[in-house]
Amino acid sequence: MKKRKIEVAVISDVHLGTYGCHADELITYLNSIEPKKLVLNGDIIDIWQFSKRYFPPSHLKVLKKIIGMASKGTEVFYITGNHDEMLRKFAPTSMGNIKIDNKLVLNLDGKKAWIFHGDVFDLSIQNAKWLAKLGGYGYDLLILINSAVNWVLTKLGREKYSLSKRIKNSVKGAVKYVNDFEQVAAELAIENDYDYVICGHIHQPKKEIIKNAQGVTTYLNSGDWVENLTALEYSFKRWKVYQYNHDKLSPFFADEDLKEMDMNDLIASITTKADLSEFEVNGEQEESLPRNEGLSQDSSGM
Repeated sequence: MKKRKIEVAVISDVHLGTYGCHADELITYLNSIEPKKLVLNGDIIDIWQFSKRYFPPSHLKVLKKIIGMASKGTEVFYITGNHDEMLRKFAPTSMGNIKIDNKLVLNLDGKKAWIFHGDVFDLSIQNAKWLAKLGGYGYDLLILINSAVNWVLTKLGREKYSLSKRIKNSVKGAVKYVNDFEQVAAELAIENDYDYVICGHIHQPKKEIIKNAQGVTTYLNSGDWVENLTALEYSFKRWKVYQYNHDKLSPFFADEDLKEMDMNDLIASITTKADLSEFEVNGEQEESLPRNEGLSQDSSGM
């Protein structure tokens, strides 16, 4: 399979070890890409609901795939979330190409991206963790029931249905919580001069430019691999919300996106890659390449 080469891929809320996790689809996605950086933005392993009775081979294959990508040169950043908060005691730490931390700031073509899971904004987790854990078990049960319902619907030739999405969209408090979450994250990013703020946690994939009196930022959410099966991809100086059920193995950009690109940016991107290929053919050392472009990690941030 020919892999799509991208600069950064961000996934979150995989919830390995739970019945709702779509591990097979995630492996298919990871097999289709070759990112320079892979950001695991929290809740990858669901330690809250971890059970020795349920951790199927496909879930283990996801972990093996990620480790394999790191061994082949991909930088892997594991950002801790609330369901895998036990890993926070090890942050920051580094094991080869795998780094564990609570937050990350990346320099992407001269712009700063602030990446964190987002549970810090969740008052139910901060003040009543037992209630949040109970809600996690209830959510997992709902997903399990939903799987049975969708199996029946598929047999009847009807479209699948998401019970949790219906509940979330019909409860005003849930809608307000999501809107408040996005607004707070964006306002903090603007206040601290971040061009992008990237979260997970709320299982709502999104890309939106948010402005206020102080400035502007791009809010991004990687969604999840329980219901939405989504990721974020960065390449050609653009962010895209990847949707497995719609995009499958399609090219990074549709024609509409290419039309919106500045022609100079497109030419510069192509010629830069061509120059790098020629550089490698000539047998030069990578260290002598100019470093005024590309990605770099910034240890600053909140």
